[in-house]
Amino acid sequence: MNDLDGLKDAAAAIMPEVIDRLEQLVRIPSIAFPGFDPAPVHEMGAAVVSLFDAAGIPGVRLLDVPDGYPCVYADVPGPDGAPTVLLYAHYDVQPAPESQNWSSTPFEPITKDDGRIYGRGAADDKSGLVIHYATLKMLGTPLPCHLKILVEGEEETISHLEDFVENHPDLFEADAYVIADIGPQRVGRPGLTTALRGDVACTVTVRTLANPVHSGMFGGAAPDALTAMIRILDTLHDDNGDTTIPGVDSYSWEGAAMDEEVYREGSAILPGVEFLGTGSLSDRIWAKPSVTVLGMDLPSTAEASNVLLPEVTAKLSMRIVPGSDGDAQLEALMAHLRAQRPWNCVVEVEKVKVGHAFAVDATHPAIVAAEKALEEAYGAPVENIGSGASIPLVASLKKVSPDAAILLWGAEDTAQSRIHASDESVDPGEIERMIVAQTLFIRHLVAAAGD
Repeated sequence: MNDLDGLKDAAAAIMPEVIDRLEQLVRIPSIAFPGFDPAPVHEMGAAVVSLFDAAGIPGVRLLDVPDGYPCVYADVPGPDGAPTVLLYAHYDVQPAPESQNWSSTPFEPITKDDGRIYGRGAADDKSGLVIHYATLKMLGTPLPCHLKILVEGEEETISHLEDFVENHPDLFEADAYVIADIGPQRVGRPGLTTALRGDVACTVTVRTLANPVHSGMFGGAAPDALTAMIRILDTLHDDNGDTTIPGVDSYSWEGAAMDEEVYREGSAILPGVEFLGTGSLSDRIWAKPSVTVLGMDLPSTAEASNVLLPEVTAKLSMRIVPGSDGDAQLEALMAHLRAQRPWNCVVEVEKVKVGHAFAVDATHPAIVAAEKALEEAYGAPVENIGSGASIPLVASLKKVSPDAAILLWGAEDTAQSRIHASDESVDPGEIERMIVAQTLFIRHLVAAAGD
């Protein structure tokens, strides 16, 4: 038996324990959104400390993050000259409202006939936590590298961790950051994410009247705020569905192609409904901007009455392309919105957040080691893919260690994981392969540093 076979056997042997720990974590409804009970979030933070303590990591603890939930942190010295690797994941999850129509109880994990484990957070990102746990168990002690652990408690909401990291750079300096919060296109196909679109957001408020008025008596001359808002939002896309805003960047994707079958399966597009935009599918979801209206403050159909609305507010998110300046891209969006004033209505635009885009240096030794590890673990060529998602902390980590590599991978496959949606799930085999890949990566990186 060669070393690779032995490693795979060891990973298979530890999987029953890994799945048991994953299911324990999924049962904790660690929703960090405002308005939700904070107790389960704190319970989850403590559970993660216990998780890594069980993995044999000394000194793992909670660090207070000003105005936010605590992060889990550890710093374990390694051999002289060995690289420093920081393992990142997050312990908070998205809400699972009844309106999502789950087919099972969100916070009661269940393995269904397809072999996948269903539950909120099973993929995003409690799978990342158990991948890290098992990797550390596989490496054993003493560790071959200088190791740091950082697990966030509010990645899914407005995070306070970025400022904390940038204000304490010595705690988070590393040669390689392993972000286990993403995944391949499909189970069994190794994917390394080499670019993230950023995410900028703002609100736009439209005012037309001092107060609501009867639509029958005044409609036809007095402008309705919702109608004005619709006209403004319609300017964000052209007839093809491309986002068309002056000053917003766009380019063409040069990595692996987005698999259309995977995309259709994962996106749940209805039969006959057309894709938005122009260019390749990869261009549209990884290399071009896209604006989404996340919500609006207005009456529901049940509350609707015959009045003209005096004021409407919408929240917008725009995914921005790798290589672009997040602040400049948000300002371009906000300037465009301010310039739209149908019927001379009052338009106010306010910044919500800036999440910067990111692209990797494919020549970095850690990226080379990661690709080698993935290929060995999966026995298949590695796909360099992009992601329309954003992980805001990445920009802060690059400020702390500009020359470090950022590895973006995990068990959240695009085709079936349904993160943030109903029936979120993870494939246990994908977790097992990533345990092997991550263990190999650290071994390869240490070996390269010693050459």
